[in-house]
Amino acid sequence: MQPKVSADCLAATKRKMTNKMPDAPQHNTLNYIEFPVQSAEALAQTRDFFTKAFGWEYKMWGDAYADTQSSGVASGINGHNPSAPPTPLPVVYAGNLEAAVEAVKSAGGTITQAIYSFPGGRRFHFTEPSGNELAVWSGEKQ
Repeated sequence: MQPKVSADCLAATKRKMTNKMPDAPQHNTLNYIEFPVQSAEALAQTRDFFTKAFGWEYKMWGDAYADTQSSGVASGINGHNPSAPPTPLPVVYAGNLEAAVEAVKSAGGTITQAIYSFPGGRRFHFTEPSGNELAVWSGEKQ
């Protein structure tokens, strides 16, 4: 069943989508937010909520991941880690992942998950000095 979206929501989404966004992510900018969920069922509920509430359209990447470009800042719903706390994960783009790791460390950050590959490229996770977790990604493959 296709979720119903209000006319106001569709109009707002259309306005957002007609604003020209950069063709490629910009180095050292926040360009993605990931919402963790505990299961495929929770992923479907969260996806359907955002679709109904805001008109966001999602692409599924298997049973446990969905992403959208229609949320302003791109965003995803990640069901791969059932023990992840329900806290959004801001994701920064960097042109050189290894240099970003060194920059995070030298600025006082703590790497919490080393560089790993995923279908869109590679990324790592870190906490900044106050304890907020973020990730950094790059489309480069290795």
